[in-house]
Amino acid sequence: MVIPTQGFEQPAAPATHAEEPRARPTVLLAEDDRALRRYLEVVLRRAGYEVLPAADGLEAMKALLSNAVDAVVTDAVMPHLSGHELCRFLREHPRLKDLPVVLLSGETSARAEEAGADLYLSKPVPAEELSASLARLLA
Repeated sequence: MVIPTQGFEQPAAPATHAEEPRARPTVLLAEDDRALRRYLEVVLRRAGYEVLPAADGLEAMKALLSNAVDAVVTDAVMPHLSGHELCRFLREHPRLKDLPVVLLSGETSARAEEAGADLYLSKPVPAEELSASLARLLA
């Protein structure tokens, strides 16, 4: 018995890794204020980012060591490990030293620069400013 093949299309070959659409960038968000963390998480998700939330600096450090992350947004003052200490840890870590870091704080930017942050934003940070700043850092 002959099976006709005319009019039947061959299934498409599976996409190669190079053809797969790029996943949304992942941002680690470290903020100890629960309400502010949730607000910033919504802002970042709406801007097209996957968000990995952390409630303090130590939780953020653990998440960074076990997850693929494209950028970090961190509060400066947090329990267990400050944003400044987290930033210094990142700059000294061989695999994480080049991650873009945005430090959010009510402090002066000089302290943020000392920690090695790529960008300092004053709280309260407007949603558009945070989204645009991250886009520039990841470009």
